[in-house]
Amino acid sequence: MDVMEAARAAEEAGRHIIHMEVGQPATPAPALARAALARAMAGDALGYTVALGLPALRRGIAGLYRRWYGLDLDPGRVVVTAGSSGAFLLAFTALFDAGERVGLGEPGYPSYRQILRALSLCPVGIPTRAEDRFQPRPEDLPADLAGLIVASPANPSGTMLGRDALAALIAAAAARGIAFVSDEIYHGLHYGARPVSALEISDDVYVINSFSKYFSMTGWRIGWMVVPPDHVRLVERLAQNMFICAPHASQVAALAALEATEELEANRAVYSRNRALMLEGLPKAGFDRIAPPDGAFYIYADVSAHTGDSRAFAAEILEGAGVAVTPGLDFDPVRGDRTLRLSYARSSEDIREGLARLARFMDRRG
Repeated sequence: MDVMEAARAAEEAGRHIIHMEVGQPATPAPALARAALARAMAGDALGYTVALGLPALRRGIAGLYRRWYGLDLDPGRVVVTAGSSGAFLLAFTALFDAGERVGLGEPGYPSYRQILRALSLCPVGIPTRAEDRFQPRPEDLPADLAGLIVASPANPSGTMLGRDALAALIAAAAARGIAFVSDEIYHGLHYGARPVSALEISDDVYVINSFSKYFSMTGWRIGWMVVPPDHVRLVERLAQNMFICAPHASQVAALAALEATEELEANRAVYSRNRALMLEGLPKAGFDRIAPPDGAFYIYADVSAHTGDSRAFAAEILEGAGVAVTPGLDFDPVRGDRTLRLSYARSSEDIREGLARLARFMDRRG
């Protein structure tokens, strides 16, 4: 967010900035979603819904699991939330007591750590390696964990866990009584084999997803979680008190977005082209230490050959190249001063221009 603010200030000063820091699609919500909301606004008060979400939307999400994974999911286990952030709050509150330790891979999404701390929980970083594609292994799990959160595809690396690797983590957690939370927010955004859902392996997991990424609905703040059958009532009571319900208007739009496959797949095709551009162009610009992403729309680059201060390096790139990138410190507080995250969620024209600017900047920098 600090990088975005610096980029915004540069744009207000008249500069043209290429945004490779933004973790959101450049595309709007699907046309079907916007049209559905327009119709609803013409005649619906859009008041409170039940805490678990519109029944039609919960059925629609269950249908998505049938289409994507071949799963016959009970809609009663689906909880519609105020974005994935709302789902993490509900999950962590339902699963853990104050002071308990929750493991997360590093590099990883920084808000896990901050939400856990805000709930008086103890985040435990698990250092991962490029050779493991920045994903944790069962033997890496520290002692005395109450929970483990895993993302596949991951932010910031875009790497995925195969079925066997995911199953091994779930089994290791189950054997030690560790609650397993699977962040699947980037499902749908893959460029080879599809991601595996934790629900294909076990029902005794919490799965969190969102309409933000694949469905291009970041600002609508609408997501969902799937919980074990015996946890539904607990999560419902928490949701009633913490949120009342997810935004009704966003739920209406999300239900229609589930049917916008053609438009959403066209977006994914753009990301696929952008990924190819990045994998070709970044090494030419001197960023050659990367784990090629399987999904999402990020590349995580080791820039230790160029800097030991990724925050200062990102500022230098913004000033010298007019390209906004994200320093790795948020994702890995121990080793992130030597890494950058670069997003390819914008248009292909922007990606080409950004890569050209980076190459010229690095050439001048020597």
